Amino acid sequence: MMDETFNEVTSLRSRLAELRLEHRDLDEAIARLAEAPSEDELMLRRLKKRKLALKDRITAIEHMLEPDERA
Repeated sequence: MMDETFNEVTSLRSRLAELRLEHRDLDEAIARLAEAPSEDELMLRRLKKRKLALKDRITAIEHMLEPDERA
């Protein structure tokens, strides 16, 4: 049981690191697209939507790893 919990936490931490990296990469891509006005507004909106979804998943995993003290 203890090994399963450890593996779950380790897996969540690994996934969290991956999501944070992807979020940072998207942030940089969005910044580059925003600097150069282009015809690709749709791509910019899609990247922003993806970034927001990643942020929601990051927050959810963080709450799983560090539950609210009041709960």
